[in-house]
Amino acid sequence: MRVLLRSARPYGEEPVDVALENGVIAAMAAPGTLPAGDLDVDATGLVLLPGLVDLHTHLREPGREDAETIETGTRAAALGGFTAVHAMANTQPVADTAGVVEMVWRRGVEAGHCDVHPVGAVTVGLAGEHLAELGAMADSAARVRVFSDDGICVSDPVIMRRALEYVKAFDGVIAQHAQEPRLTQGAQMNEGALSGVLGLAGWPAVAEEAIIARDVLLAAHVGSRVHICHLSTAGSVDIVRYAKSRGIDVTAEVTPHHLILTEDLAGTYDPVYKVNPPLRTETDVMAVREGLADGTIDAVATDHAPHAHEDKDCEWAAGAFGMLGLETALSVVVDTMVSHGRLDWRGVADRMSERPARIGRLADQGRPIAVGEPASLVLVDPGASWTVDPGRLASRSRNTPFAGRALPARVVATFLRGRPTVLDGVIA
Repeated sequence: MRVLLRSARPYGEEPVDVALENGVIAAMAAPGTLPAGDLDVDATGLVLLPGLVDLHTHLREPGREDAETIETGTRAAALGGFTAVHAMANTQPVADTAGVVEMVWRRGVEAGHCDVHPVGAVTVGLAGEHLAELGAMADSAARVRVFSDDGICVSDPVIMRRALEYVKAFDGVIAQHAQEPRLTQGAQMNEGALSGVLGLAGWPAVAEEAIIARDVLLAAHVGSRVHICHLSTAGSVDIVRYAKSRGIDVTAEVTPHHLILTEDLAGTYDPVYKVNPPLRTETDVMAVREGLADGTIDAVATDHAPHAHEDKDCEWAAGAFGMLGLETALSVVVDTMVSHGRLDWRGVADRMSERPARIGRLADQGRPIAVGEPASLVLVDPGASWTVDPGRLASRSRNTPFAGRALPARVVATFLRGRPTVLDGVIA
């Protein structure tokens, strides 16, 4: 199929016609100069970006298909402009063997909405005691390059060191859920004056910062790569900034919700706002925005965490940690970063596509918009506004913190290697 995008604006710049054919960008020329395609898309006024890449997605399959499946999760991803997602390992059974990661990868291929790259567990059963089959997962058909016990910190420094050493052999990366468990036992929200007023056990910033400091030093010591998941505090930004200034091979991500929501929402006692790490202070929110703007934080990653109704419609203490994120991520970044001049559209492409693809070692994602490059792309209407309706989201779950909120910008079309997965805002 030959697709012609008429008058698209790559990176929000001057309009051009863009032809997609045989999985690549076949031609780019002044508007009105390229022949019609089998599918013509009027992209006048729309911003063209490389397809978004998510380093941190929970698809719940296998084991919790009541909350999400690879089919429903990747539909949500495509509607959010994503052409590749990394599926976290805390499934049931855990993705700690070649067999499980290959199953997840193959289910992604069958669904066809976006590429699914399984994240392998660092330790067997996420128990933190013995290294999982890292080499076997790396050599499998899924070609795993990112490993994480996300949801559980690899708190044993010896295990963490061994993991960092092991993945060097195949240019892998350990993605750490930075949470010192002994400092967060029973924690329910960010530690501070508000947690005392609300009577909820506090989750100190230092619990995150201490693990990040330890792990960047370990990465430097063994000459390996470490990636920090869902960084959330001002102190964490400072540590990563310092580590990068020393030449340590560390990367970091921030979630959309940590860019916009604050701990004050815990005052509602609504578990939809219960997330790990917790929502932090306004000072922390501004610090992570600054870190994302100056490149200290490399990527926006959704931490898309769907939960069944009964796991969120309950009292705060019993509620599960996590929020939906795939369909709202780009809009939140536009709201917090683009609208305030902190990032331009090239910056959005860098933080939501190019750098995440490099961190995950994805050769055909996050590529420049240029002739001959893979045609995994997203068209965005920058002037649109939409109100989040949980009942209309593609996810099987409904736990979005943005219900009823108006957000800017809307994905109009998504293309996976030239094939439309979303057209006119609906699954193609």
